[in-house]
Amino acid sequence: MRLPSHLLRFGLAFAALGVAFLGALLVLADQSAGWALIGVGVPLSGVLALAGDALGSEFSSTLQARTRQLISETRPWMWLIALYAVLHVPVPLWPEGFGVLGLASTAALFVGALLYAAERVGWGRSWLMALLACGLGLSAEVIGTRTGFPFGIYSYATAPDPLVLGVPLMVPLGWFALTLAGLLLSGGRAWLAGLLLALWDVGLEPLMTAQRYWLWSDPNPIWAGAPLQNFLGWWAVGGGISWVITRVGPEVLQARKGEAQINFAVAYPIEAFFLPGGLVLVGRYLEAAVTLLAMLLGLALARLVRRRG
Repeated sequence: MRLPSHLLRFGLAFAALGVAFLGALLVLADQSAGWALIGVGVPLSGVLALAGDALGSEFSSTLQARTRQLISETRPWMWLIALYAVLHVPVPLWPEGFGVLGLASTAALFVGALLYAAERVGWGRSWLMALLACGLGLSAEVIGTRTGFPFGIYSYATAPDPLVLGVPLMVPLGWFALTLAGLLLSGGRAWLAGLLLALWDVGLEPLMTAQRYWLWSDPNPIWAGAPLQNFLGWWAVGGGISWVITRVGPEVLQARKGEAQINFAVAYPIEAFFLPGGLVLVGRYLEAAVTLLAMLLGLALARLVRRRG
């Protein structure tokens, strides 16, 4: 069975990013050859994302044609998505900067989500859905750290600044941006968007606790200190925020006429690549494998549900 062209392109692009990631690991091990792998892998990923399905005699012409098309169709939010992805790359080379890079990449994704929504529903409703999503996510976190509901017993006591009501700023920003990505990926189904967020959190828990963004003290842990209640809470909160977004601006789910096939949902597969990679960097190999499997299953489920209508 032949893979769809876009899956082949992005699969090859992520493989090239894997080469760059391997190079970063070599650099961390004081192997200078790693820089060569980074130098080859990063630009190669972009080339393969454009024309990886046309390897052969038509590669050059396809690459040129799609590059021209990309330039003509690139929207501002796409540059923010690209910045979001690029800001993940230096993490292996600057582990101490995890907090700075994490906040910067999440902020870029938030602004990208805001721009994407604004193109479809206007600035007023775009800001409204962003404020509601961030507000609901922040409220759930504030209540959660004080009462143990809806996620379980945890604390942000060791989280780095900046904080909002004791919660890292990147958390409410992420609630809006990643929920929008999940909602688009799910075809507007709030229940599925919530599930995609819960599957994303499978990787987030071991990584962020390793970085001491939050600490668990729940008496019923099942994964990286988090209880089952946490993942049900993510499903519920993510689904609730998704429902709110669809009520404020249902047009956000619609493609604009003449627009490129790519939409903001691409943020989710980007996370499916970088999140397991981050876990590998902190020595959580089992968690990395489980995270990759969970997010790939989420992507497959979303595709199946969309195809069945």
